[in-house]
Amino acid sequence: MRDGYQGRDMRISNLEQSVSKNARILRLDSIRSRILFFAVVATLIPSLSTAWLSYTQNKRSLNNKITEQLESTSRQSSRELELWLKDRLAELRVFATSDAVSDNLDQISRGGGARAVRRMNDYLRYVRERSADYLELMVVDPQGRVIATSARSPRPVQLPRDWATDINAGRTALGEPYRDEDLGATLLVAAVPITVPSRRFLGALTAKLSLVDLERTLRDFSLADSGRVYLVTTDGALVTGAAGAGARLTTASMQRLSEQDGHVTSYRNHNGDQVLGSLRRGSEQRLAVVAEISATAAFREVTRMRNLTLLLVSSLLVGIGLIAYLLGLFIVRPLARLTKGAAKVAAGNLDVDVPVLSGGEVGYLTEVFNNMVVRLREGHQALDAANETLRRKNEELETLSVTDGLTGLHNRRRLMESLTDEVRRSQRLKHTFSVLMVDVDHFKKYNDTFGHLAGDGVLARVAALLREATREVDDVARYGGEEFLVMLPETGMTEALEIAERVRARVAAEVFPGRRITVSIGVSEFPLYGNTPEQVIAAADEALYEAKREGRDRVRRAGLKLVREAKPKERAG
Repeated sequence: MRDGYQGRDMRISNLEQSVSKNARILRLDSIRSRILFFAVVATLIPSLSTAWLSYTQNKRSLNNKITEQLESTSRQSSRELELWLKDRLAELRVFATSDAVSDNLDQISRGGGARAVRRMNDYLRYVRERSADYLELMVVDPQGRVIATSARSPRPVQLPRDWATDINAGRTALGEPYRDEDLGATLLVAAVPITVPSRRFLGALTAKLSLVDLERTLRDFSLADSGRVYLVTTDGALVTGAAGAGARLTTASMQRLSEQDGHVTSYRNHNGDQVLGSLRRGSEQRLAVVAEISATAAFREVTRMRNLTLLLVSSLLVGIGLIAYLLGLFIVRPLARLTKGAAKVAAGNLDVDVPVLSGGEVGYLTEVFNNMVVRLREGHQALDAANETLRRKNEELETLSVTDGLTGLHNRRRLMESLTDEVRRSQRLKHTFSVLMVDVDHFKKYNDTFGHLAGDGVLARVAALLREATREVDDVARYGGEEFLVMLPETGMTEALEIAERVRARVAAEVFPGRRITVSIGVSEFPLYGNTPEQVIAAADEALYEAKREGRDRVRRAGLKLVREAKPKERAG
């Protein structure tokens, strides 16, 4: 029996683990989120199912209606194009068999004069004035030269490709439609053969047909305000409509329309807009009729219904979600408050005090939590104090490592780091800088006479005078013993000599215990006297040695000679 209970407990534990794992995947760990989740699911399933069925049925119905209208429009428009083109070509054949054309052209071909040309021009003008579809009528010879025309000012004509072959075979030659921007109209060139009773080929009657009236007729077939009907060529160029010159359908769109000839398909029009349309070709394969309507306009009613349904479902979700949220809030609010406090503590914020507003296990847990936070806060404060003390100590150690203890200036190690950095910066920016090597004259004698403590006082005072006589940007350091080094950034030799003389005069004017103190100074410039810190220092040291030899208490610049990089010469005081 005991084993049986243990097995049952194990099975329950496995079930709980499985449910808990799935809840974590769905982020349903809290009671409030679970209440909200089940309320939302109970609202979404019936609402979305009903809305989807309604939307699908209405869209299918509207799609069938639009498909029927577009196919009917393209069919009627194609028939209208066929009839219009058939009538114009029939009229041209009648005009071409007129005696005013064939007899005069025969007479011209046999060597007739200008009188026959005038008669033909008059006849062509007469025919042109009786029909607005003909912008210009012309008679051309077998070589394509214009013999007679209805135009007062003849314009060039582009005859259809292979027109002579078609005309010789007794067929109609039909060109590609094109846009004439000067006339503001889309034109189509057609030519029919002119023969005499002996069947001898004399030439062709050629017409520039205007598609304006045809375009107006096709526009009447358009669906609603966003629908349109237009003509396209085999390569997708638009020849009617207000699209403008050069407008055309993409190759992909033409391929989709051609594959669904006579049926409705979805594609992008010449403006890149998504549309529904149907293409239908007539017996003349160079032209096709396209009837289209904007996809947005076609499904506007369905879109409105979809939006209304989504608004209704969203309102239900908001209402049900609000109720579920309030219910979960009152149930789990104490636990949520404790969880938020724990999260702040985990993030490092120990300024937390969760109010105890209820008894029982949650109240006891809150009290324990508050006590734990108090202890953590006290430990954190102690740790902060220890860290602050350690930080100050580290800063002091860092200062001591780069500072001369007697003078408070930078020491030699820190000086060499600064010089190295300044060399790199000056090389990069193409700048210069100068170095002053300062040595206290007869310092050893002063030490022997007045003692080391007095000597230390002299060094400290000289260091203070160096800081006072130089700029804030200058780096003053104790180089060793009674020697000091001053780095003057972005300073040439002339200005460096002036600063050095100011330093020398300032020290010479100072009153020291026992006797007068002077300094000797050597000046060098980067990169004139070297490309490394060591070379520049060696040059200044040579100049300092020269000042010592000449009697001390003076400033000398480095000479333009090879500077030794070995240890400077020993000099007495």
